[in-house]
Amino acid sequence: MQEHLDALEKHMQQLQQAMRHAQMQRDQGQLKELRAELRRAQRSYDALFDRDGDTGLDAEDPAAGRTRPAVVQMPAREQVHQVLTLLTVPAAPKLISAVHEALFAGSLPATRLATLRRDEERSYRSAPMSRPYYLCPALTSDHLSPARALLTVSVWPLEERIVGPLSARVHFLTSAVKITEAVERLTAEPETMTLGARQLVRHYALNIPGALSADHHLQDRSAALDLALLREAAQQELAVHTDDDTCDRGDAAHRARQQLDEAGQLFGAPFQTARRLRSVT
Repeated sequence: MQEHLDALEKHMQQLQQAMRHAQMQRDQGQLKELRAELRRAQRSYDALFDRDGDTGLDAEDPAAGRTRPAVVQMPAREQVHQVLTLLTVPAAPKLISAVHEALFAGSLPATRLATLRRDEERSYRSAPMSRPYYLCPALTSDHLSPARALLTVSVWPLEERIVGPLSARVHFLTSAVKITEAVERLTAEPETMTLGARQLVRHYALNIPGALSADHHLQDRSAALDLALLREAAQQELAVHTDDDTCDRGDAAHRARQQLDEAGQLFGAPFQTARRLRSVT
């Protein structure tokens, strides 16, 4: 719950700042949209408190003689933003959904993210920069075109929103570190880890050399994993690939700044120009 509250508080502060800016610019259309989004965020914030204590009872309240309103869930874009902020690297909807299920309250089926990227781009192009952040596709380092099924956050530096030849592995290892750290913060003892968190951590441990202790039995899915060992193994392999990956993405980001406008740097080069941009330096 605390992660939801922190993210919502930050989001509402950003919306309030954007509203002040829109008011100064006398942009009533943008101000109206921001105010509506702030109201939605406030309802989500209030709803989190309804999940605990005497405000978190069943939807039917016989004593009051009325039906209690259903708990309002955070919008999908805010849930995705939470997960991406935790991971700090581009991620696919399937991973975003798995991380949210393991570490956050509520559900976020991957199917809810199918049209999210298109909706974000449509919103940006109709009213550029009217939101504190946008969910954008990662950009490929060769064509500077949208990478398939990888989401990022618009406020990240361009270098962090580009994927190169080594990025998939670097992002996998980085995610392992961030998820392990989050699980350690949320879990007092390995035995109390939720099923979703256990499955997620196990997936990473099985795919990183040295992440499993010598006495760990692969067939025993209930066996506790050594989170510190997993984090250390991921960090050691990261040290091997990070410099080369950073260099590749830095070169691509330099090219993108020269060749793409602001919208292109967020959502990628148009399809018809992607091939040409591959070789232009």
